[in-house]
Amino acid sequence: MTLTAALRRSPHDREIMRLAVLALGALAAQPLFTLTDTAIVGHLGTSQLAALGIAGVVLGGVFAIFNFLAYGTTSQVSRAAGSGARETADRLGAQAFWLSFAIGCGVAGALALAAESVVALMGGEGQTAEYAVTYLRIAVIGLPFAFLVLGGQGYFRGVSDLRTPLAIEVVANAVNVVLVILFVYGFGWGIAGSAAGTAIAQGCMGIAFLVRMLRLTHARFRLRLDLMRRLLAIGRPLFVRTAALYMSFLLAGAAAARFGDASIGAHQIAFQLWVFLALVLDAIAIAGQVIVGRMLGAGDADGAFSASARMIALTVYLGFGFAAVMLAFEDVLPRIFTSDEAVIAAAQELWPIFALMQPLNGAVFALDGILIGAGDARYLMWSMLAAMAASATVTLAALEYDWGIVGVWFALLVLICVRLTTLWFRFTRRRWLVTGWA
Repeated sequence: MTLTAALRRSPHDREIMRLAVLALGALAAQPLFTLTDTAIVGHLGTSQLAALGIAGVVLGGVFAIFNFLAYGTTSQVSRAAGSGARETADRLGAQAFWLSFAIGCGVAGALALAAESVVALMGGEGQTAEYAVTYLRIAVIGLPFAFLVLGGQGYFRGVSDLRTPLAIEVVANAVNVVLVILFVYGFGWGIAGSAAGTAIAQGCMGIAFLVRMLRLTHARFRLRLDLMRRLLAIGRPLFVRTAALYMSFLLAGAAAARFGDASIGAHQIAFQLWVFLALVLDAIAIAGQVIVGRMLGAGDADGAFSASARMIALTVYLGFGFAAVMLAFEDVLPRIFTSDEAVIAAAQELWPIFALMQPLNGAVFALDGILIGAGDARYLMWSMLAAMAASATVTLAALEYDWGIVGVWFALLVLICVRLTTLWFRFTRRRWLVTGWA
């Protein structure tokens, strides 16, 4: 089937939408945690909102860097399941849990010790810095359990069970809302209460994933170094890829902080909405990881390509819809998160760029998910490094020539455009269509 024909019609629509709808709730879980905190903490004051902006960029970057624990696991588990090796798929899932928890403990300890240095590196000063350090040192308690969620998502997606992650994460988000409101307003703990509520909710979520996994694979849960090495082999380039993406966002957040509290507050609002909408678009990309991995594992390269073309079209359509909504409610959305007129004015300056990025994001996230499902991690790494270099150049120029928050977001637009160009080139050449499990 040609690319044009696949865009017009596809026999994969029903499965794509079924998997995407189930993935949507689970994908939205982490940004919903932060959005909840932003909406509540934003009304405590500008310093608290700016502090949460710094902490949010750091914690969001940590999850971005280590999302290979989910994506790499999905790729390998779905290929094994597609080739009929379900026992191997279960054992791969078990290794993902071992690996996720070990890495989560290490990252939590390191971040707790380095919280002051990290906040300073991000440009936090004075009361804003104190609030950010407080938030980070409490929030990291939940990190090992949140990392268990990454491994669990990868396994359950790989075996096409997206209902389990959805159910667990919906309950966890409800618990988070109740706890954050109780701790912040009921107990008067301020930003520390927000961090505590989120850490407890993440702990409950991680334990729930582990219990469910043990019930399914209790006889297959022991360590297997050969399978662990396989996950690490695909994980290393994905780690570099996501680290490069994180560094781009980290540099943007640090640049925004240097333009003042109003700019970092506006950046926090737009960035968290950007992440949320990107993950909504990525729901179809998750379907791509599952379908592409399974089809290539079963030897169906033509089916994998036609399903992928359809997924790209669907995410672009969604992106245009989101762009229209963002532009229509430009005056309303920032006020949900803050009443500070300076922050609102800064948000409105960057809003057109933010909206323009949505359809581009749709194509990029779909292509990214497709190539992850195909196990094409090395190309993804190099393309991301190229995009990071271009974006960093523009960000540094924004600082040098005082372009303000608009310059920071133009740099993020450059990041997305370079990624789109390189990934589209790879997709149309079809060199990623490698079949089989071994």
